[in-house]
Amino acid sequence: CSLSASSCLFLVLSLSFTHAVLLWLLPKCLPPWFVWSYQNTSYVLPLLKLHPFCSIGCGGVLVEEEGSFSSPNYPGNYPPNMYCIWLITTTATSIIQLHISSLEMEGPASCPCDWLEVREDNVTIDGSSLTGKFCGNVAPPTINSRTNRLQVTFRSDASISGSGFVAQYRSLPEHHKSCRWEEHFCDSGLCLFSSSVCDGRFHCFDQSDESNCSQTGRECGGQLNGTSGSFSSPSFPNQYPHRQLCLWKISVPEGYMIELTFDSFSLEFHEVCSYDYVEILDTVGNGALALLGRYCGTQPPPVLSSSHHMMTVLFVTDDGVSNSGFHATYQAINATESEFPKYDFTCLSGECQSQGCVCDGWSDCADGSDEVNCFPCEPIKVQMCQGLTYNETSFPNIWLAIIDQQEAATVLKDYKILMELSCYSYLHVFTCGMFIPKCTEAGGVLQPCRSVCLSAEQQCQRSLDQLGISWPFNCNLLPDSKDPIECMKP
Repeated sequence: CSLSASSCLFLVLSLSFTHAVLLWLLPKCLPPWFVWSYQNTSYVLPLLKLHPFCSIGCGGVLVEEEGSFSSPNYPGNYPPNMYCIWLITTTATSIIQLHISSLEMEGPASCPCDWLEVREDNVTIDGSSLTGKFCGNVAPPTINSRTNRLQVTFRSDASISGSGFVAQYRSLPEHHKSCRWEEHFCDSGLCLFSSSVCDGRFHCFDQSDESNCSQTGRECGGQLNGTSGSFSSPSFPNQYPHRQLCLWKISVPEGYMIELTFDSFSLEFHEVCSYDYVEILDTVGNGALALLGRYCGTQPPPVLSSSHHMMTVLFVTDDGVSNSGFHATYQAINATESEFPKYDFTCLSGECQSQGCVCDGWSDCADGSDEVNCFPCEPIKVQMCQGLTYNETSFPNIWLAIIDQQEAATVLKDYKILMELSCYSYLHVFTCGMFIPKCTEAGGVLQPCRSVCLSAEQQCQRSLDQLGISWPFNCNLLPDSKDPIECMKP
């Protein structure tokens, strides 16, 4: 990001009469909790170009009925430390269909370091705005939104990079949702890979992915136990049959990991392995399946190891080209003696993460323990935010990408003009809560409570309505709690 999120978060433009207009902008640099709701997007985009300090190297507002976008420098390797956000919007009566046609990004299955994330408003069945978070070398299936807005976020860390991603989108009537031919359509818009169909787990709420499965996989697949063994595609080394879906579940004693080796491998080639392919899935600590990789062609997969004592191998073929298939062997490796140590930090919950993702400003552990005691508390020095209900903060600010208080003070100088607004007292409390967060005894920081945001929105909305600007922050994404250990009221 050529300019920090904070530096372009507010842009004050002097327009007619004597008032200043507060515009929230630059989707390329904003964190995931921002929701864009401009009433006139075509008016905002020219303003972005007018500002001499804001440049758009990645990310942006996409308002065409169809188009494409990609990670910076694609198909070359993406740069380090990128944070890009694309907002895709269409008419209120339409939905957005997103197809990520290529994906190559660093990261184990949990995507702790580099990732591509897709979000929409809080409309998913479980109440979460997150549609998916992706990394590795397997592009996700087609995504059909439920609303007329999607937010796509790309983030890279300072280490390993890949070619990134390229994606296509289009606007469709709500009743025209669809999936690609090789995907399974369910729940009026959810698309699944064929590997998720008839695998013994319900991925669709309508359970259509596990119906009519009695004849599937009878000729191949099965349960593999013991400390070593081998298996192969049907008819190996002769050509494998068409329309196969084979599932092997490998299980070794607890305390061991599984090392999987392919000594022969020849499948139909496709750039993203959509026709014939082998998928290897790791069974992580909570019992969920995490994709280690999808492979096709004649280049054997690398030696793969599980994180625990179970692994799943899936083999899928279509109606087209048939090759000799594969032969694979596995063996149990003592977890304490494994030559493939992938993790070296244990969360308090027992989850494993890479040491490189500890104290990187992102909570990769579900319990947030990888970001505890990372940065010490310090007295608040920014004059604008002194006199709050707390007097200590901690930096860097992980939400606005602000390095220290000096940078925060520089940015907040532009906020003095906001004092002319009648709702300034409410906006001031919310602004300081985001820019100068409260430091906790554990060494972390707290977001403002949802009520703080809602108060500012309620008091400022009338002034913004007169300017044709909607309140740009989704207050529902902040903690709704009265518990002082979950959020704070400045």
